[in-house]
Amino acid sequence: MEKIYFLSDAHLGSSTFSNPIEKEKKLVRFLDSIKDDAKELYLLGDILDFWYEFKNVVPRGFTRLFGKIAELTDKGVKVYWFTGNHDIWIFDYLPKEIGVIIHRQPIVKEINGKKFFLAHGDGLGDDSLSYKFMSRFFRNRFCQRIFTSIHPRWTVSFAHKWSAHSRLNGSDYDSFLGEDKEHLVIFSKKILENNDINFFIYGHRHIMLDLMIKKESRVVILGDWVNLFSYGVLEGDDFRLEQFEEEQGNLDNERQGVSIAF
Repeated sequence: MEKIYFLSDAHLGSSTFSNPIEKEKKLVRFLDSIKDDAKELYLLGDILDFWYEFKNVVPRGFTRLFGKIAELTDKGVKVYWFTGNHDIWIFDYLPKEIGVIIHRQPIVKEINGKKFFLAHGDGLGDDSLSYKFMSRFFRNRFCQRIFTSIHPRWTVSFAHKWSAHSRLNGSDYDSFLGEDKEHLVIFSKKILENNDINFFIYGHRHIMLDLMIKKESRVVILGDWVNLFSYGVLEGDDFRLEQFEEEQGNLDNERQGVSIAF
């Protein structure tokens, strides 16, 4: 049976990684392991730690990842890439070059007879003024033009330092805050007041969570590919969180299911 896969938060290219190429290779090995049974792949944001496309120039790196995604799309696998707060500046290069379908806002979509709410998750349920200001600043077209006008030797270096600072600050790595304090859970419950959703699927928080908040409705946070190497898979009407593991020595792929309880 063809499967639907979901993953987020690889932060490839991060200066905080001791071996960033190996992080990319591991994700590529996972993508290679699903190429024969995947129908769709949802990349729910922050796959890259930083990305900015200039009009006629694109950043260096990620050739293994982009090549593998292109292989998937060439095989007919639909790959959806939701921009996160780190890879927000994807424009038209990746859609044209490797065939991904870009989403910049949350979407509601029926998959295998179930209704899914899909989003990276940053800002949802978070009413802080600081976040709203920064989000509008980074999405502002005028600010993007100013950024583009400055030579990349300064802007790219600054962006990587900014990204590393925000991640080392730990805001994305908190443990589960509890059902009454977790922004994405609170947000999902509000959506359910006027909508029937079977699965809310998010990234951003770097925790693995599969929480039933109502009969026939679950909130899933996918974890990450920084430490957890986790992903979601939908097979028929069965959804589960798994972690990608490899045997030492020969790198044979294993998929190990995990149960999450709170």
